[in-house]
Amino acid sequence: MATPVWFVQEAGRLLVQTDANSGKVKRIRRNPHVLVAPCTATGRLLADPVPARAELLGDAEVGWVERLLAAKYRIDLLVIRPIRCCRPPCSDGDPRPKPIILAITPT
Repeated sequence: MATPVWFVQEAGRLLVQTDANSGKVKRIRRNPHVLVAPCTATGRLLADPVPARAELLGDAEVGWVERLLAAKYRIDLLVIRPIRCCRPPCSDGDPRPKPIILAITPT
């Protein structure tokens, strides 16, 4: 399933922050083999996908990757983060899920 994400490159892998209960995390827990490709913000592919392996990193990595993302996406985060923080809780009444970091390495 095509899903545009913000990412940073570090030590030969892509680091992505997402919600711990997102669909992509559920799929990766079942099968860590993924395809990655550059795309537009709307998900239109700009090149052919390449195979990769995704790994869920521990909670200790969240702050570090958030700082890397903030450095890369400074202006975007000034607009997007306040909007995201003001979102109401999920429709089932649970608070917003905690973030998790995905490390994606080409295979």
